[in-house]
Amino acid sequence: MFNDIGALELVTLVILAVLIFGPDKLPKVIQDAAGFIRKIRDFSESAKHDIRSELGPEFKDFDFEDLNPKTFIRKQLSENEDLRELRTSFDLKKEIHEVADAVNDRASDASVPAAVGGGTAGSAGTPDLLKKPERPDPGERPPFDADAT
Repeated sequence: MFNDIGALELVTLVILAVLIFGPDKLPKVIQDAAGFIRKIRDFSESAKHDIRSELGPEFKDFDFEDLNPKTFIRKQLSENEDLRELRTSFDLKKEIHEVADAVNDRASDASVPAAVGGGTAGSAGTPDLLKKPERPDPGERPPFDADAT
């Protein structure tokens, strides 16, 4: 649970604890926290023991870690021979590179006709609607012209 706490984070937590609780009350707070954690651990162990005793002798090798979804999936993938064979035959990195190469080839192929055709017109002679025209033609003036009033 606390495996990913580094030295800097630990020092920061100690400094914050000293600032918040003070050096006088800090040992008492640590004792209370340790006692609370010990009570929770004892409660969880007794609950596990009760569950194992209620399940009966056929589940005596039952491990509660198997209920973790990651552990369950990992165990199923390693035990199932068909899935293991499928997993070894499928190379995800190779598939990703093939798809990326195909997309890059299509993108370069699509850009070639536009460059060869020249101008802003596409291969069908339609104007590029995304490019803003620099000046409207005199016949394309908006109907709400300020000079007309």
